[in-house]
Amino acid sequence: MVTTFELALSCYFTAAILGIVQLVVGSSPVSRAMKALIVVGFVLHTVNVFVRYVLGGQMPITSMHEAVSFFTWSIVLIFFIIELNYEVSLLGSFVMPGVFILMLSSSVLPRQIKPIDPTLQSYWLWIHTTLAFLGDAAFAVACGIGVMYLVQERFVKSKKLGGLFHRMPSLQVLDDINYRLLSIGFPLLTLAIITGAIWAEGVWGAFWSWDPKEVWSLITWLFYAMVLHVRTHSGWHGKKSAILSVIGFTAVLFTFFGVNLLLKSLHGF
Repeated sequence: MVTTFELALSCYFTAAILGIVQLVVGSSPVSRAMKALIVVGFVLHTVNVFVRYVLGGQMPITSMHEAVSFFTWSIVLIFFIIELNYEVSLLGSFVMPGVFILMLSSSVLPRQIKPIDPTLQSYWLWIHTTLAFLGDAAFAVACGIGVMYLVQERFVKSKKLGGLFHRMPSLQVLDDINYRLLSIGFPLLTLAIITGAIWAEGVWGAFWSWDPKEVWSLITWLFYAMVLHVRTHSGWHGKKSAILSVIGFTAVLFTFFGVNLLLKSLHGF
C-alpha cells in the first residue's frame, strides 16, 4: 500500500531530479515545479510524522527509521526558512539530492512502531531529540551552502562566468548564510548535549558515560566550536569556512549513522 511516506519520497526524488536539470538548463518552470514538489513532499512528510505520533501515542523518533525520517523533515524545514528569508537561487538543487538519499535510506529501515522503553519515557526525549535534529539540519543546509560557495568561487577564479554563475547568489551572500546557519546549528547542538546529559542523569544516574554517541557528539561540537572561533577571531571566511562546513557535516553523518553501524552504543539512534 502506498503511504504518505512513499508519496513524500516520490516528491523528493522528482524534486532532486528537477534540481539537477535546473543546474543545467536554468529554466524558471523547472525551478517552480521543483519548489512545488518540495512543498507537497514536505506536507505529506509532515502528515506521515503526525500519523505515526497518533498511532504510537509517543514521539515518532524512537527508531532509526523514524529518526532518519525526522532528520530529513528537519532539513527540509531549515531549507524553507533559508529560502523564505534569502531567496537563494538553486539551493534546492544542492540540498534535495541529499534529502532524497536520506529519505531513501529511511525507507529501507524497519518501520514498525515500537513502544519506547519505559525508563526512557520523559519530556526530555522531545526536547533533546528535537534540538539535536534541528541543529544537525542547520549543519546539513550549511554544507549545501558550502558546496554552492565552492562552485561559485571556482567560477570566479576561472573567470568562466556562465549562466550557472549568474543564477547563484554572490560569494558574500553565500558566506553570510553559511555563518548564519552555523550560528543557529551550534547553540542548538549545545542545548541538545546539555539536555541529553540531564536526561541521562535521570535515566542512568550519570550526566556523562563516554558512550560512543556521546563522544562523537562532543567531537562534532568541538569541531563546530573551532569553526566559529577561527571564523570570528582568525578571519577564516569564505572558502575556508565553506570547506569546514562540508567537513563538519561528515562528522554529523558519522555521529548519526557511523556510530550505530560500527560501534556499540546505548543510543538507539
